[in-house]
Amino acid sequence: MIKVSETAKKKVIELMHDDGYNYTTDFVRVGVKSGGCSGLSYDLKFDKQKEEEEDKVFEDNGVKIIVDKKSFLYLIGTTLDYSGGLNGTGFVFNNPNANRTCGCGESFSL
Repeated sequence: MIKVSETAKKKVIELMHDDGYNYTTDFVRVGVKSGGCSGLSYDLKFDKQKEEEEDKVFEDNGVKIIVDKKSFLYLIGTTLDYSGGLNGTGFVFNNPNANRTCGCGESFSL
C-alpha cells in the first residue's frame, strides 16, 4: 500500500483541479521506471481510469492511487509527501525499500 501525507493530499487536490481532474473520482498513477542517477526513478501522473487488469488500486487519506504490478514491488510501504520548503519544492517519496537515493530524491536503487 502507498500512503499519502496530509500535505501531499492538499497539493494533489490542487493540481488535479488545475488540470481538470476530480480527486474524488480520478486517480494518481504512481510508477517506477528505469533511469535517473541511482538507476530507478519515480513516475507520477493523473489518470481518469484504471487501464490494466493487473493495476493495484489503493485509497489513502481520500486520494485514489493506481500502481502497476511491476512498480508495486518497489513501492510497498512508500509514503507520498510534498515539500514546499527552502531546499526545494515537489513531491517526495519516502520509500523504505530504497537502499540509496540521489540528492534530488527523484531516483533510487534497491
